[in-house]
Amino acid sequence: MAVRAKFKVEAVTHNVSGASITLFPVTGESTENKEFYKYTPGGKIELATVNKAAAEQFIPGKEFYVDFTAADLAK
Repeated sequence: MAVRAKFKVEAVTHNVSGASITLFPVTGESTENKEFYKYTPGGKIELATVNKAAAEQFIPGKEFYVDFTAADLAK
């Protein structure tokens, strides 16, 4: 079963090796966000990337859907 959450970019910090991105669950700014917040009221995602093009996609205030799908264990 997959689980979908919706997160908002809180901060992007650029450094010499790339960028660090911090996201938090959305709150009730819209009808859709209120529904997501009802089921995911807390949490935090922290990413680090050395890919400049990827880092440029994350702008503070921008919202992203995050899909969690179980991965099969490598054998």
